[in-house]
Amino acid sequence: MNKLLATLIAGFFASAAMAQTTAPAAPAAPAVTAAPAVVKADKAVAAAVKSEAKVDAKADAKVEKAVAKATDKKAEANADAAETKSKAMAKVGKADAEDKTKAVAKAEKTVAKADEKAGKAVVKADAKADTVKVNAAADKAVAKTETTAVKAEAKADVKAATTK
Repeated sequence: MNKLLATLIAGFFASAAMAQTTAPAAPAAPAVTAAPAVVKADKAVAAAVKSEAKVDAKADAKVEKAVAKATDKKAEANADAAETKSKAMAKVGKADAEDKTKAVAKAEKTVAKADEKAGKAVVKADAKADTVKVNAAADKAVAKTETTAVKAEAKADVKAATTK
């Protein structure tokens, strides 16, 4: 019985020792080579995301600047039109009774031209702002596409590195 018990205990320790031995080095090699690929891919993706955020911020800043500039130009055009209209109406007030009709007609013509000029300035300012908005949206879309491409390339590189 003692010999049987001693054999079982020896077998138990032997099997425990075998179970704790390290795995062969060959399977560990792909994991080691995959790690640099993963790190490289993560760095590329992080750089692409950072670049995309930078492009988005620049595009948004351009849009804000263009909208502010358009608002200023529209306000200036409307102010100029109002000044021209007030001068024309002042001339009507100063006109003699005989020349009043002629002065009113001239003032109405001046008011119409001032409104036309202001309207053109407003349209041009809005068009410039809209152009900047469209270009900014295009820049953002291109940056997003580039980021997506970098992510796909990184995923493929990691997959290729783990299959070696």
